Amino acid sequence: MANDWFYRSSLSLFIDLYQLTMAYGYWKKGLVHRKAAFTLCFRRHPFKGNYAIAAGLESAIEFIQNFRFEKEGLDYLRSLRSDNGESLFEDKFLDYLKDFQFSCDLQAVPEGTPVFPYEPLVVVTGSILEAQLLESALLNIINFQTLIATKSSRICAAAEGGEVCEFGLRRAQGVDGALSGARAAYIGGCHATSNVLAGARYGIPVKGTHAHSWVMAFDEEKEAFESYADVMPQNCIYLADTYDTVRGVKKAIEVAKQKESLGVKMKGVRLDSGDLAHLSIEIRKLLDEAGFYDAKIMASNELDEFIIRDLKKQGAKIDIWGVGTNLITAKDQPALDGVYKLSAIQDEAGNWIDKVKISEQLVKTTNPGRLQVRRYENDQGEYVMDMLFDLHKNTPEELSLIDPLDPTRRQSVTTQMRHHDLLTPIFEKGKLVYESPSLDAIRSRCAHELERFSPPVRRFLHPQTYFVGLESSLYEHKMDLIEKIKAK
Repeated sequence: MANDWFYRSSLSLFIDLYQLTMAYGYWKKGLVHRKAAFTLCFRRHPFKGNYAIAAGLESAIEFIQNFRFEKEGLDYLRSLRSDNGESLFEDKFLDYLKDFQFSCDLQAVPEGTPVFPYEPLVVVTGSILEAQLLESALLNIINFQTLIATKSSRICAAAEGGEVCEFGLRRAQGVDGALSGARAAYIGGCHATSNVLAGARYGIPVKGTHAHSWVMAFDEEKEAFESYADVMPQNCIYLADTYDTVRGVKKAIEVAKQKESLGVKMKGVRLDSGDLAHLSIEIRKLLDEAGFYDAKIMASNELDEFIIRDLKKQGAKIDIWGVGTNLITAKDQPALDGVYKLSAIQDEAGNWIDKVKISEQLVKTTNPGRLQVRRYENDQGEYVMDMLFDLHKNTPEELSLIDPLDPTRRQSVTTQMRHHDLLTPIFEKGKLVYESPSLDAIRSRCAHELERFSPPVRRFLHPQTYFVGLESSLYEHKMDLIEKIKAK
């Protein structure tokens, strides 16, 4: 698989200004080497479901490996002025940035892993200045690809094994939205993309046929199908709804019979409008009566998981689903509310001090410490609960887990229960120690891991809540920190 080419050049100015002003402040105050821990997580279930699919890590790795301040970027920063006309940054600070090298530790959840609100997807530990500079880029990359991978997994689940193709290039939010979106959609379960550049860069299978303009370019619909069979004899999927869908399919069948003796096989027909359930049933009858039992029916037209689910309930005979706008833009929820928050910092003596950000909204109160996520399974291998705990504090043999949003919800576990930890070392002191798996391996991981959650947990709407709790001593520590802050 090709590396994530978009991030190979330095994108050091792909950053919010406040990160640079804080970095300048840390440098000015001599805090450059003060260590801190930042945690990236999301706070709400996307799409009113229950889980998300972690994605974007390989892109983040490429970004970090190539993060450096080059002359052009530094010249731009040197040109910035404050309201009084003075330079926003001192030249000595810009000289410091010129020699910038990432030296932090970074842990992350592997791509394709189902994850839940408040669970750390990425933890960055090291120089507070360095970790702060990564904030916006990590959020941009992880938020978007996680969102699209999640939407894709829901759509593919609705298709119940049917082939799903990502068709969103023309509606995507810019070039990178189309490319990284296609990548994330493949992780979530899509079988192919129409995006040729995404296919070339990531090794994703590409699919496509012809547009209505091809049919309209000829005097007769039948002539258009004949010509397409001549030029693309191994890719004969005819778009049949330019004028009248049923008549169009009959013409496609007529052409297919004529071309059969020449070794041209009709792979199928595509519908892009109308009552897809009714039309696909009628078309399946026509194809079967003509002996084209293997010909597939492809459908598109503003599809999402709910429409696909309803069409299948109505008995639709659709084999391939082309999903565009609603997938590549995550139209019903255009952003994941991922955040990147300081969770611990060293004092002058090198002692770690845990930090918590509080809010009148409980959902916005963060978790303190340098955290890890542990996933537990039952004797049948089904995942049953996750625990957030502080790696650097002792935990008892008998563990009690507390829901951070509802302390009346508790679970008990023992260290004998089968489990594994989700956060994996990616960088150690700035050195990459992780080998990214192939995109196909990530996609397979996603499907396998999702199957290990019960069907009610994976339900589209009103799913059964999967329990994610703080280890009790971490929860109590968090409450103590909150009380101390409120008492100040």
